[in-house]
Amino acid sequence: MPFMKGLAPIRRTLNYLESGRVIFKDNVKIFSVNYNERGDHHKGAREFVFWHLCQIQYKNPDIQVITFANKTPTPFITCYFDNHEKMLIDVDSKEKNDILEHVIKVVGKSSDVLKAELMAKEKKDNPANFGYLCEKHCICEVPGQVPCPGVVPLPFSMRGKYINKRD
Repeated sequence: MPFMKGLAPIRRTLNYLESGRVIFKDNVKIFSVNYNERGDHHKGAREFVFWHLCQIQYKNPDIQVITFANKTPTPFITCYFDNHEKMLIDVDSKEKNDILEHVIKVVGKSSDVLKAELMAKEKKDNPANFGYLCEKHCICEVPGQVPCPGVVPLPFSMRGKYINKRD
């Protein structure tokens, strides 16, 4: 498996990508990280890019994610919004987890919003849904469908043992 080679191959697994916690607000369009590959005060930004940037890209497919390496004396994150505003986040000498928590708090959706979106996504009022915790328990309750064979026996023409019977 060639995708399991290199530094920290766990980053390329689907479980790792889905475990990302950063889901940006709807008005964020571009997320950029500026850092250097050397220097102690850039270490948190480097580790943030290494461990969390792929999760951010996976969880936010409509947002452009950019990294600028070795172009700045101090590390920072810039978020560009759809109303042509931008926000600078200073990540100088911060740990990767502190950066992650701050990004979630500032430009990420709150847990209440995520729960509300999940509930709206799983809405059960669709008439095509049936089963446990839905409006209809069985497909036989939908008009135009064949009733359950346990309630009303199927006609002989619809039973396989009579159709496939060989004389």
